[in-house]
Amino acid sequence: MALAILTAGCGTTDTAEDTGAKASEVDEGSTPGAASGDSGAGAAAKVPAQLEFTTTTVDGKAFEGTSLAGKDAVLWFWAPWCTVCRGEAPTVAKAAEKWGDKVTFVGMPGHGDTSEMKQFISDTGLGGMQHAVDKDGSLWARFGVTAQPAVAFVHHDGKIEVSPGAVSADQFAAEVERLTQQ
Repeated sequence: MALAILTAGCGTTDTAEDTGAKASEVDEGSTPGAASGDSGAGAAAKVPAQLEFTTTTVDGKAFEGTSLAGKDAVLWFWAPWCTVCRGEAPTVAKAAEKWGDKVTFVGMPGHGDTSEMKQFISDTGLGGMQHAVDKDGSLWARFGVTAQPAVAFVHHDGKIEVSPGAVSADQFAAEVERLTQQ
């Protein structure tokens, strides 16, 4: 399903290619994993290659991308200096609060230092979700993200849909709800 792109991401050099772009599907290199009770699928979960990473959270705790395998998850790619991200943050926070019992929400901050990321989280009310730090851009690259904000919808069956650019609150809510119903 395509997501309507309403504005260009902060700092992007992309032009009209982003306008009306369809969410790209990423499902390469999936490997079998453990079954998950969170998805309701009952089958063995696929571990997409994109989730095979280890990093730390903004709080310095270890974070394993494979922990998302077999779950419905939303990865929100953002940067602490991005004004579009700042505007989108309340939408993400509200969605995480509403659907957090069915969907795992993870912020994927990059392009800044950890103290700036912590301040952004505090300023925008995003403290109710984990934030996996991407210090070198390698995590963003795994998902094909070149500019922020962007969202990756990770389905419990291993399918990943990446949507570049900002989305409206209504469209974001509709996509998260669709994720919970599959």
